[in-house]
Amino acid sequence: MQAVLALPADEAAALLIPLLQDRNEFVRQEAAYALGRTGSHLAVEPLIEALERDRKSGVRGAAAVALGQIGDDRAAGPLIRTLERRFGSRNALGRLFGRTQPENEFVRRSAIRSLGKMKWRGAVPILIEILNDERAEGDLRREAAYALGLIGDRAAAPALRAALSARDPYLARIAFEALSRIGPG
Repeated sequence: MQAVLALPADEAAALLIPLLQDRNEFVRQEAAYALGRTGSHLAVEPLIEALERDRKSGVRGAAAVALGQIGDDRAAGPLIRTLERRFGSRNALGRLFGRTQPENEFVRRSAIRSLGKMKWRGAVPILIEILNDERAEGDLRREAAYALGLIGDRAAAPALRAALSARDPYLARIAFEALSRIGPG
């Protein structure tokens, strides 16, 4: 893939995009990561498709990471929907009627990080919700705090201040750093 990545971004993307349909999960995952490294906006729609439809969480996570590297606003909605897939249906009937399975935590963390890299302010409400959810995994809450700091929206300051007293010292530290990025106000 290194040789392909040496090509101009759009040329590399044109060669890599078909690999998102490969039968091998590893090939699809590596193609997604490589597409992120190209930075080509041609890859956004195919990566969104992989994020939303691939059956393997490793591929979905790689697509989320790649979308953050590219930084195209078209990815914001699909990344938010990934975060909203917290709770899936517990029975076959619910799945039959379109209720999704809960999303893998790695995929959700990758989506959070990507939204932060994109500095997409529309993500602030759901990131605050995740940060405030004490039932959420610690890594997820830490990513939310980090992303809120990258975005820099003052609306996140109260939630970040509350996280300063979290039992998780790493979360408290990340919240402190995020607040310092946002600045006084």
